[in-house]
Amino acid sequence: MKDNNTVEACTHCHVCQNQCEFLKKYGIDIGDTEKLKKLSYHCFLCGKCTEVCPENIDGREYILNLRREKVEKSGGTLEEKGYGMLLKEKKDYIYRNYRHAQGESILFPGCNFPSFYPKTTKRLVNELKKYGIGVAYDCCGKPIVELGMKEDEKRIISQIQSELHKRKIKEVIMLCPNCYAYLKPRMEEVKVVSIYEKLEEFGIGKKNLLPAKVFLPCPDREKKELLGEIEQYIEGKLTPIEEVQCCGLGGCAPVKEPELAKNMGAALKNSGGQKIYSYCASCAGNLNRNGCKNVTHILTEILETDEKADTGKSMLNRMKTKFI
Repeated sequence: MKDNNTVEACTHCHVCQNQCEFLKKYGIDIGDTEKLKKLSYHCFLCGKCTEVCPENIDGREYILNLRREKVEKSGGTLEEKGYGMLLKEKKDYIYRNYRHAQGESILFPGCNFPSFYPKTTKRLVNELKKYGIGVAYDCCGKPIVELGMKEDEKRIISQIQSELHKRKIKEVIMLCPNCYAYLKPRMEEVKVVSIYEKLEEFGIGKKNLLPAKVFLPCPDREKKELLGEIEQYIEGKLTPIEEVQCCGLGGCAPVKEPELAKNMGAALKNSGGQKIYSYCASCAGNLNRNGCKNVTHILTEILETDEKADTGKSMLNRMKTKFI
């Protein structure tokens, strides 16, 4: 008897293939296990296949497990080519900075928000500082986890928890939806909250923003938890964009599928210049880099910095966080 949570339940109805650019390119379904073993690092891990599967197969988790199996078979090392720079930076995050992680509550901007929005990051840090809130610059470890490096996942989580514990930090405020979704269930004895919840608590930021379309980041597409918190700043409702699968950065797949990654947001270029909100710096930055200049991170509107994604100096901006 088939278990409808495993790939054996796949009926090859092609629903996932029709909805996923990666599966469509290779003409395969989530049940084509032998082909997917060879192509596991080509997947964007966006969860679209899981969302549309009539048999309730968790395709994202299946692909992630294929990656974990490869790493485990190679003794815990990643043999796939093309990830050297990512590993060098994020396996033991080289721009880590807990120098200003003071107080019971701290801001955790993640990797990419300070990269693309340094001005807004600085504004936010200064605003929260008035309430005794510090800041820590670190990577949550999700990119390493998505490469299938399970042992490194445990080490990174332990390291973050150790940093928080020795500073007696009780609350961590997340800007990044990936950091929020990934760290919230993994942090022991530390409360994880979103920046939008905290801004509301302190009465910081502009409200009554005009309604617009919103590009949902992958980790918030199912529950829309952060979207609900953001809508308190909107005079009306935000309309989620359904026709774009992923921003193009998901699952570290651009290394293997650069053309697919570049063209993921193509539909947004033809939206007539209409403003589109994002609440993920990775999404906003990458979509801007690939020509979708009308995508705006909503925090730049709430904090009235009007900052555009700095796609040219993003790496330099990230490096600077180590020395702030």
